[in-house]
Amino acid sequence: MGATVENQAVPVCRILTPVGMLGYGFNEEETHSALERLTQDSTPVAVILDSGSTDSGPKKLASGDMTMPRSSYERDIRRLLDAVTKYSVPLMIGSAGGAGTNAQVDAIAEMIRQNSAERHVLFQTLDYSLKLVKVYADIPHDLVSTRLHSGKITPCGKAVPELQQTDVHEAPVIVAQMGAEPYTEAMKQVPEFDIILGGRAHDPAPYVAFAESCIRRVVPDYDTDKHTALQINGGIAHAAKIMECGGQCSVPKSRGAISTMYSDGSFEICPTDPSSICTPLSVAAHTMYEKSRPDILLAPGGWLGLSKAEYTQQADGRTTRCQGAVWESSLRNSAPYQIKLEAARTSGYRALYMGGHRDPILISQIDSILARIKDYVPQQVPGLEEGEWDLEWHIYGRDCDGTPRSLFLVGECRAKTQDLANSIAATARIASAHVSYPGQKATSGNFAFGIGAAMEIPLGLVPEFCIYHLLDLEPGEEVSLFRIKAETIDNGLRRNGDGHVSFNGKTEKPKTRKAQATTHGKQAPPSTRIDNIEPKTIYDVADVLRSKNAGPYEITFDIIFKNPAVFEAIKTSNLLSAERVAALYDLRPDQLVWSGYFDQALAFKATIPRMTLGAAASSGGFFESDVHGSQAYMPLAQLELPVELQERIKDILAR
Repeated sequence: MGATVENQAVPVCRILTPVGMLGYGFNEEETHSALERLTQDSTPVAVILDSGSTDSGPKKLASGDMTMPRSSYERDIRRLLDAVTKYSVPLMIGSAGGAGTNAQVDAIAEMIRQNSAERHVLFQTLDYSLKLVKVYADIPHDLVSTRLHSGKITPCGKAVPELQQTDVHEAPVIVAQMGAEPYTEAMKQVPEFDIILGGRAHDPAPYVAFAESCIRRVVPDYDTDKHTALQINGGIAHAAKIMECGGQCSVPKSRGAISTMYSDGSFEICPTDPSSICTPLSVAAHTMYEKSRPDILLAPGGWLGLSKAEYTQQADGRTTRCQGAVWESSLRNSAPYQIKLEAARTSGYRALYMGGHRDPILISQIDSILARIKDYVPQQVPGLEEGEWDLEWHIYGRDCDGTPRSLFLVGECRAKTQDLANSIAATARIASAHVSYPGQKATSGNFAFGIGAAMEIPLGLVPEFCIYHLLDLEPGEEVSLFRIKAETIDNGLRRNGDGHVSFNGKTEKPKTRKAQATTHGKQAPPSTRIDNIEPKTIYDVADVLRSKNAGPYEITFDIIFKNPAVFEAIKTSNLLSAERVAALYDLRPDQLVWSGYFDQALAFKATIPRMTLGAAASSGGFFESDVHGSQAYMPLAQLELPVELQERIKDILAR
């Protein structure tokens, strides 16, 4: 099947992702070193990376703010343009600016223009030209309203509430998460493109589009043979899912990664950091990352099936080859093509106050004291109406044996105006400092405050997700809904026939830079593992134990074991189950989104609805304290192993 050389699959493209998110910073030396190697033959190469996510909450959609400061984007854009122009490779970006709104696409495009203009000034007669293609993702409100009334919109997940018309009206902007098709169309319209800058996109979308365009040149029956497409599309989608996070799939984590796609649908992946490696286990485990379940990954226009995926370590010890994933398209299964809609609104204004308690007598009564403060505030702040204000406390330091030596409080206040929110915070702070309580000895004040010389901190509007739903499309809308606009940034850089950039008529040859083993820019520490530990809890025996958002309405847990015998012991013990996870997080078993074992990664996975103040909630709203969900794993980590299981694992580790 496909193009082969002596019955061997041939490489059809190579993709470099220097970092999982534009604006986070990446290692220039690793990037240049990788491109120097990758561009030595005629295999197509692209630099592709993501720029957006709902992980950091709803503010970007509600306010238009971008994920990172402008200076961070400008730094990365400068470095990326240095690399892609020097090595004559295209650049593709998804979800520009964080939310991927039209305004954010235009903002990133303007930074690209500005960087190009600065280059022109720097080199005076520099001949510099870039073909930039923008793909917009804003969706008209009236289209969403019409489809809502016709029953074509459904919640994206078990934990997401039904969409209401008020949700549509209150959203300042609605974006749709495009699939690969708009990128493919952009490449068709402007085949000589240098940069494609996409609005909100499924994270793997630009990877899939580039790889498919390369596959079509090598595999003649790609678009006509269903079996060929099924297998190859599975490999493309699988590689794209891994690559969109950069080097997250390696150990220790590299910032960047490189993928080589082959004509039979298999692919290889390795990290850019020379001190990191991709192992079959680390790559298989990454398919679980941020997803509700590990075996079926939903996407625009279909889903990726991973139950038959295989992972093989390559001879260099750093690269893993993957094959066996299958792509099931909606069309093939007689289902509508669906895209995800995202939007957020604002719900009042917020203010904070913060400080610490150290008196043991007060700390022992903290719950009753805070209840009294909450009753006191409306007596002192005029204009507070019942149900239109909130005051809650994040309390740090109380979860320990005995009376803690200190507590740190963050009082979070919400009201219909900023002035009212500030007044609530000020009143609560004063009460925290001067409330009386039984047994009080310290009469000068109870509360250590004043960090940063601030009494209260006004935080502006409170954002919250209001749309996270699936829209059924009509045929062709997977492209037509997303507007494509091309422009030429012509400050006069031209590529010579050899593909190198010409400055003032002189060709600058790429200089090979030797990449140093680094972790976040510093020399990488040696890999360590504690083996001589008494296995008392899940935390003691798991090699990876993590929690993370699986969209704004869910938190997912991954428990991964490197030792197959330990994994089997845990699995057969029935220690981990839906019932156990539900009990640990004060849920009913039927509330769990998914739970089960994933043998390929020697792992257990469970996904739960996100809860705030005892009710289902989305991330980033009022009283949020862990927007990524990355610290939610501790109840699982502290789960004690039965004595019999402890002894069994001791025997395994002693072998």
